[in-house]
Amino acid sequence: MITKEMKIEEVIRKFPGTLSVFEKYGIDCAACSLNQYENIEQGARAHNIDLETLLRDLNRALVAREEE
Repeated sequence: MITKEMKIEEVIRKFPGTLSVFEKYGIDCAACSLNQYENIEQGARAHNIDLETLLRDLNRALVAREEE
Protein backbone atom coordinates (compact mmCIF):
# COMPACT_ATOMS: atom_id res chain seq x y z
CA MET A 1 0.00 0.00 0.00
CA ILE A 2 1.23 3.47 -0.89
CA THR A 3 1.00 6.08 1.86
CA LYS A 4 1.40 9.85 1.90
CA GLU A 5 4.69 9.58 3.79
CA MET A 6 6.44 7.56 1.08
CA LYS A 7 9.03 9.33 -1.07
CA ILE A 8 7.98 9.69 -4.71
CA GLU A 9 11.24 8.13 -5.92
CA GLU A 10 10.70 5.13 -3.64
CA VAL A 11 7.19 4.58 -4.99
CA ILE A 12 8.32 4.75 -8.62
CA ARG A 13 11.26 2.43 -7.95
CA LYS A 14 9.18 -0.18 -6.11
CA PHE A 15 6.06 0.20 -8.25
CA PRO A 16 6.98 1.36 -11.79
CA GLY A 17 3.35 1.06 -12.87
CA THR A 18 2.56 4.14 -10.80
CA LEU A 19 4.57 6.42 -13.08
CA SER A 20 1.58 6.83 -15.40
CA VAL A 21 -0.56 7.95 -12.44
CA PHE A 22 1.95 10.63 -11.48
CA GLU A 23 2.08 11.76 -15.12
CA LYS A 24 -1.74 11.86 -15.29
CA TYR A 25 -1.68 14.43 -12.49
CA GLY A 26 1.13 16.45 -14.06
CA ILE A 27 3.79 15.32 -11.63
CA ASP A 28 6.85 14.73 -13.82
CA CYS A 29 8.62 12.51 -11.34
CA ALA A 30 11.12 10.84 -13.62
CA ALA A 31 12.73 14.17 -14.52
CA CYS A 32 12.38 15.84 -11.13
CA SER A 33 15.49 16.09 -9.00
CA LEU A 34 13.35 16.45 -5.87
CA ASN A 35 11.62 13.07 -6.20
CA GLN A 36 14.08 11.42 -3.82
CA TYR A 37 13.34 13.99 -1.11
CA GLU A 38 9.66 14.81 -1.66
CA ASN A 39 6.98 12.54 -0.30
CA ILE A 40 3.56 11.96 -1.87
CA GLU A 41 1.87 14.53 0.37
CA GLN A 42 4.41 17.24 -0.48
CA GLY A 43 4.17 16.45 -4.20
CA ALA A 44 0.38 16.65 -4.12
CA ARG A 45 0.47 19.95 -2.26
CA ALA A 46 3.09 21.45 -4.61
CA HIS A 47 0.94 20.56 -7.64
CA ASN A 48 -2.43 21.48 -6.07
CA ILE A 49 -3.68 17.89 -6.26
CA ASP A 50 -6.15 16.35 -3.85
CA LEU A 51 -4.01 13.98 -1.77
CA GLU A 52 -6.72 11.40 -1.16
CA THR A 53 -7.56 11.19 -4.87
CA LEU A 54 -3.91 10.77 -5.81
CA LEU A 55 -3.38 8.06 -3.18
CA ARG A 56 -6.52 6.25 -4.33
CA ASP A 57 -5.34 6.22 -7.93
CA LEU A 58 -1.80 5.15 -7.01
CA ASN A 59 -3.11 2.26 -4.95
CA ARG A 60 -5.56 1.28 -7.69
CA ALA A 61 -2.58 1.05 -10.05
CA LEU A 62 -0.99 -1.45 -7.65
CA VAL A 63 -4.13 -3.58 -7.53
CA ALA A 64 -4.42 -3.52 -11.32
CA ARG A 65 -0.81 -4.69 -11.64
CA GLU A 66 -1.37 -7.52 -9.17
CA GLU A 67 -4.42 -8.71 -11.13
CA GLU A 68 -2.50 -8.90 -14.44
